[in-house]
Amino acid sequence: MKTLNQLVRKNILDLSPYSSARDEFSGSAEILLDANENPFGIYNRYPDPYQKQVKLEWAALKNIHPDRIFIGNGSDEAIDLLFRIFCEPGKDKALTFAPTYGMYKVSAQINDVTWIELPLDDSYQINYGQFAPYCGDEHLKLVFICSPNNPTGNAMDRKTLIQILENFQGMVVIDEAYIDFSEEESCLTLLQTYPNLVVLQTLSKAWGQAGLRIGFAFAQEEVIRFFNKVKPPYNVSTANQSIALRSLKDYNSFIKTRKVILAERKRLKETLSQISNVETIFPSEANFLLIRFKNASFIYHTLVQKNIIVRDRSAQIKNTLRITIGTPAENNKLIQTLQQIAL
Repeated sequence: MKTLNQLVRKNILDLSPYSSARDEFSGSAEILLDANENPFGIYNRYPDPYQKQVKLEWAALKNIHPDRIFIGNGSDEAIDLLFRIFCEPGKDKALTFAPTYGMYKVSAQINDVTWIELPLDDSYQINYGQFAPYCGDEHLKLVFICSPNNPTGNAMDRKTLIQILENFQGMVVIDEAYIDFSEEESCLTLLQTYPNLVVLQTLSKAWGQAGLRIGFAFAQEEVIRFFNKVKPPYNVSTANQSIALRSLKDYNSFIKTRKVILAERKRLKETLSQISNVETIFPSEANFLLIRFKNASFIYHTLVQKNIIVRDRSAQIKNTLRITIGTPAENNKLIQTLQQIAL
């Protein structure tokens, strides 16, 4: 691959990042008069700009050095920063494999980056032969791969991911928002081997903290330094850091709820496959099922009338609804309603 200095935008290489009061002092102190904060209140102090305690806890869980972790305001912040760091507006390109998570394209458009989509094959896997001609494009800086993929639910073939990492000259971003529901090994194990790899994870899914907006990017330390250089100084609030830390320390609750979701995913798949309106339930390693119905639009609007909201993905994959795994009680109501619709 190219060196980081060849990949990173020149203005970012030359950028002198904003230096906050907390950047210029570390440790503890009795009196803080450096940041123009109100001396009264509970949340009167600025948050730790680098979320050190959360990183230490997450690093221990993932067996990775904290210097290889960036914490953002959701994974969406990390996605946006990748465009800002690596892509010259109006000049560079980014690529993904469709159908997939829509925020990659939105971020590309916001940052005036040419967007390329290659179709996944009939099994919703990457066709490397179709991608190979793009490896030498000097203006193609980013490749985004969602694995397990949203909305299809399948994990991408690891050999193909490695092929891309070994042959593409830019940065490869593997979004593992749903990895905790998968039997596949995380690509974190590839970080040491491939300096052009960025792995995204989140607390929004298996950890049940979508309201906190806590996302993680894992990469080589040199890449993380660019994330920290470009990000806003205080991008994650004190309150959110505190709740995230408490959540990470309660690992048993994470295991317990994940076990329930995985059991419910299996039950839903088995039960819904017996309903006459269901044509296909796609394999899933996420906390949702993508289902092709005979009459998806009718079923979607009927469920809405019953106060059950699912996601209509028919614009991406014909006649499909994406159904998130709910609580056992919620899933029971969904099953009963779909059975009634099928009568």
